[in-house]
Amino acid sequence: MRIGEITRTTKETNIRLRWNLDGSGRYTGSCGVGFFDHMIQAFCVHGGFDMDLDMKGDLEVDCHHSIEDLGIVMGQAFSKALGDKGSIRRYGSFYIPMDEALGFCSLDISGRPYLVFDAEFANQSVGTLDCCMVKEFFRAFAFNGGITLHLRCPYGENDHHKTEALFKAAAHALKEALEPNGGKILSSKGMLA
Repeated sequence: MRIGEITRTTKETNIRLRWNLDGSGRYTGSCGVGFFDHMIQAFCVHGGFDMDLDMKGDLEVDCHHSIEDLGIVMGQAFSKALGDKGSIRRYGSFYIPMDEALGFCSLDISGRPYLVFDAEFANQSVGTLDCCMVKEFFRAFAFNGGITLHLRCPYGENDHHKTEALFKAAAHALKEALEPNGGKILSSKGMLA
C-alpha cells in the first residue's frame, strides 16, 4: 500500500496526517473549517483515498494558515506515499458537473510543480472558508506534491458547487494518474523529476 504520514508543527498549526492512496474513500478528523472538511471528505470519497487528520490551527486569526498548511502537509504526504513515481499513468484529466457548475482538472504527476487556477467566486466565503483559500490550498498541495495542476471552472453560479466540482475533478484526475502503468516510466528522459 502507498501510505504517507507527515507531522508538521509551527507556531500557527499543528498537523498530523496519514494518507493511504489505495484506500476506500474514508476521511476522519477535522481541520476546524467545516466546509473545507466537506471538501476533503468529497476528495477522499471520489479519489478512493483514506485520510486520517489530527489538526489544530490558529482559526481565531482566520482560516488562511490552517488551509495553506494542510495543503503543504497533504502534498508532502502524497509525495511520500507515491515514492519514485515510476510505475503510474502519470496523467489524469476529469470533468465534474455539480448542478449548474462545471469543474475541470488536468494534472501531471511529474515532479515539476505548477498551478494554473482559472475559477472566480462571487462571494468572500462559503461557511467559514474564505474563497480565496481554494487557490492557495491547491497551490500548496501542487508545489509540495510535485504536481503540475490545472484547475478550471468555466461557469457556475453557486460558490459551494463550483468549489466542490473542482475538488471532485481533482480527486478523479489523481485517481486516474495513480493507476499502475506496468512498470514503464512515461518520460523520454527515463525518469520523472
